[in-house]
Amino acid sequence: MGFSTDAIHVGQEPDPSTGSIVAPIYQTSTYVQPALGENKGYDYARTNHPNRKALERTIAKLEGGTAAYVFTSGMAAIDCVFRLLRPGDHTILSRAVYGGVYRLSTQFLVQLGLEFSFTDTSCLETIQRDLRPNTKMIYVETPTNPTMIVTDIAAVAKLAREKNITLVVDNTFMSPYLQLPLSHGAHIVVHSMTKYLNGHSDCVGGAVILSRKEDAEKIYFLQRSAGAGLAPMDCFLVSRGIKTLAVRMERHDANGMAVAKHLEGHAKVKHVIYPGLAAHPQHAVAKKQQRGFGAMLSFDVGSLEAARSVLNNVKICSLAESLGGVETLISLPALMTHASMPKDVREQIGITDGLIRLSVGIEDVEDIIADLDYALAKI
Repeated sequence: MGFSTDAIHVGQEPDPSTGSIVAPIYQTSTYVQPALGENKGYDYARTNHPNRKALERTIAKLEGGTAAYVFTSGMAAIDCVFRLLRPGDHTILSRAVYGGVYRLSTQFLVQLGLEFSFTDTSCLETIQRDLRPNTKMIYVETPTNPTMIVTDIAAVAKLAREKNITLVVDNTFMSPYLQLPLSHGAHIVVHSMTKYLNGHSDCVGGAVILSRKEDAEKIYFLQRSAGAGLAPMDCFLVSRGIKTLAVRMERHDANGMAVAKHLEGHAKVKHVIYPGLAAHPQHAVAKKQQRGFGAMLSFDVGSLEAARSVLNNVKICSLAESLGGVETLISLPALMTHASMPKDVREQIGITDGLIRLSVGIEDVEDIIADLDYALAKI
């Protein structure tokens, strides 16, 4: 079946007991057992529940994975993946990784004996240079947040196979509709489901999708042991959002391209970073491995003062953390999503004080552009 059909029907079958086309929310903490040692598939909501199981089936299908597990947040999912490692293991991460991942790795996981290197993963030679005998994982964001650097997943996957290294790809910016990392050789995919999978800015969640059975068994053990599995109501909300993922991403993609092209020629904008533009250094790679270019872009207005003026004068674009909702969200990474990253590190990877990140929504694109023009005119 096609993507949209799977998104609507896999894991979202009608309730067999009533015929309800939308499955009920199992808002319960425990399940009555008919006899000692017997249950009906569930015993306690921390370990599993019908809404979670259904959502995991849907996501595994859409990403082409062997299994999927959902968590209380994207960071909880990512933390669980890093717990596949052992003290002394080394991981290479994308240099411009999300600020929360930078904070988790450099301020917490290093205390558990893990080692990390931040690398330009768009350059295979750079990855090879930073490999160590104890390198066990390569963790890639593509495109990166917020610098929109694209990594050739297939090329890195080939290297990972040769070196017996696990390749993890954060697919949050693209969603499975626009990019399928497992089909290019990745072993694990992570998502902040808070973003495009949910799509409506009304819940927080994360997902891990696995291609290998042995990884799936370990992730499930960690999920139920640490108690970070997603609650019924949040699973219901993400499942509902996924039903419209394809049509939303089509609109996001079209709007993202239109806004990027408009900003590219704007006098007040120093430069635009969007993989869909021919000027982007990895445009060809993005075109090869993605179904579209998405709705995430960044643009630099030259200074903190100029950026502040833009952010304080938008009306339709909402100044807020997060991304991937139906509404357009605008933020300043240096003071928001990447504030935990030291200033010198931010500057080295291109996160300047004037760099604005835009998550283009599905409003009428003419209104989004007019709003940005109004705010830019205030500089």
